[in-house]
Amino acid sequence: MADQQQPTPTDHQQPVSGSGAHPDKGTGIAVVFIDLQKGFFEDPALQDNRELMVLESNRLAAMARAGGHEIVVVSTVHDRRRSTWTLKMLEDDQGFNFAGTEQASLLDGLELDAAVHVEKTRDSAFHGTSLAQRLRTMGVQRLVLAGVTAESCVSATGRDAFSHDFDVVYAREAIASSDSERGWRVVDESCESYRQTVLDRPDLERLLGTGQD
Repeated sequence: MADQQQPTPTDHQQPVSGSGAHPDKGTGIAVVFIDLQKGFFEDPALQDNRELMVLESNRLAAMARAGGHEIVVVSTVHDRRRSTWTLKMLEDDQGFNFAGTEQASLLDGLELDAAVHVEKTRDSAFHGTSLAQRLRTMGVQRLVLAGVTAESCVSATGRDAFSHDFDVVYAREAIASSDSERGWRVVDESCESYRQTVLDRPDLERLLGTGQD
């Protein structure tokens, strides 16, 4: 039987809060939040990070808005009919984060509605999506990555960003991992290989030009 071509995930764009408000600060930087969905936080290793991730993500988003930077929210969403499932999902005969379900929705309390929303079906936010084109259209040159998990979707997006000629910064406090030691080792390896950077909140405040406490 011939392989069926997988449909390209649908990207949804909403007005970007603060976009263009400060062109001298906003041009060139986008904060990208990855997989902050309820389905991922069903993992016992991530459940305890849920409230902290909401707090840190909202704090980072507020910094981006205050500095006039772009905000992008990337979510993993799958089709019940298996057309978007990974090999691992097919082997396990178990899908998740189906479109329109509670699993696929963002964590309660996140203040990320006014953003560019992109849906993906693989680890990297660039795979099979229009993310690179959207970022270039917005004039973005540097990405600040946040979300889950450090060892998979966040680092995979960082590696692909290098292939698309984007500079990458990882927001330390706004990234969680199901295996912290392994997750940050993977991120550190990406930083060493691709000249990327991990920044703490004070350095992010300086980068985003907000000077918040």
